[in-house]
Amino acid sequence: MNRPKKWTPESWRKKEALHQPVYPDAAALADVEARLGQFPPLVFAGEARKLKAKLAQVAEGKAFLLQGGDCAESFAEFHPDNIRDTFRVLLQMAVVLTFGATCPVVKVGRLAGQFAKPRSSPVEERDGVELLSYLGDSINDIEFDEAARVPDPERMIQAYNQSAATLNLLRAFAQGGYADLHQVHSWTLGFLDRSPQGERYRELADRIDESLAFMDACGISSKTTRAMRETSFFTSHEALLLPYEEALTRIDSTSGDCYNCSAHMLWIGERTRDPEGAHVEFLSGVGNPVGVKVGPSSTPDDLLKLADVLNPENEPGRLTLISRMGDEKIEACLPPLVKALKAEGRNVIWACDPMHANTVKSSNGYKTRPFDHIMAEARSFFAVHRAEGSSAGGVHVEMTGQDVTECIGGAQAITEQSLSDRYHTFCDPRLNASQALELAFLLAEELKEERGISGATGSGEQKVAAAS
Repeated sequence: MNRPKKWTPESWRKKEALHQPVYPDAAALADVEARLGQFPPLVFAGEARKLKAKLAQVAEGKAFLLQGGDCAESFAEFHPDNIRDTFRVLLQMAVVLTFGATCPVVKVGRLAGQFAKPRSSPVEERDGVELLSYLGDSINDIEFDEAARVPDPERMIQAYNQSAATLNLLRAFAQGGYADLHQVHSWTLGFLDRSPQGERYRELADRIDESLAFMDACGISSKTTRAMRETSFFTSHEALLLPYEEALTRIDSTSGDCYNCSAHMLWIGERTRDPEGAHVEFLSGVGNPVGVKVGPSSTPDDLLKLADVLNPENEPGRLTLISRMGDEKIEACLPPLVKALKAEGRNVIWACDPMHANTVKSSNGYKTRPFDHIMAEARSFFAVHRAEGSSAGGVHVEMTGQDVTECIGGAQAITEQSLSDRYHTFCDPRLNASQALELAFLLAEELKEERGISGATGSGEQKVAAAS
């Protein structure tokens, strides 16, 4: 990748940087940035290039991107079981997609770095008391207290340390045998066993077991085939807190290019995607695959400008456009964008975020997302791409392996009244495992239709081989 002229890891500082915290102690911030700059990278440039190569297959319609994880990671809920359960649900979703549609799945977690969040208001008011908004654990504390809400640069050190520990565990899960396809039955969660999606998943796992037994008899097993006992798993987060991202940017010794080493993939949010802004400037010069959230206010000219800046070489796998329109607006807003990028021959991946634009407030005051709206937006996303002769390349969801009650609806029939039962999110409502699997089965059906696959088409062996 050729960096833009005059780009440096700090050149974003000459641009307008929105949604950045104001630290009261500039010297303390500079000290943290210097320390982070000396820390080891969290990921490596070669891993980011490997992801980009896999995403190039997605851009060509030969694979599907599954990107999911927590809305905002927290220091308080940092526990290996939580990491394992989210990883496990992503594995289940990937198996459903792969086996259901005979389609390789690129797995990217919103994990090991998703600690900063843009907010619609810089302040929060409760009972007549106004404080700075909670901006994510890498910036300030969620506790509604004046001192807790003051941005503290030392929190970036804790975010780095937690990200390193999370990545260590994820690598162990992905490569240490936990992701072995022979474990498909053991990936079920206790509460999932009692759900309709759990039964549907078990039926699919039985079919996979049959295919694996046949392959074992032919001498193709986990012992002989590495791809059956390991999986590729990558991490991503929104590149919002630019001092942190700059401090973790390194020059790759093998290529001479700059890579952001805080995650394999970074994305820019809907609020910070100005082509002339600091966030676009920063990501324009790193070699990682990058994403951009695309809302209903986006225009074809906006996206073409962003593509010019972020992917001037039109490299497949470099740029993912993440649509977040809302179920009521997607059929009107998305087609002109898809049409314009296709007409210009731009190599981009189109992914669907069916979560963010379907957020509502329940009658009892909880922020929630109706599951039927999420499903409707996902269906419409595929319908738009079929109509435009484009490829529906992926999905981007906020989900968790915990048995939460944050999104209403789904096969569990979560109601507004039951939201308070297990509403644990630090920021936005997430799908639980049952709802995430329900969405995965829908996506598999849509992918089948897109790829022209009948329900029984494709041998079990072909499907299992694609699963890793």
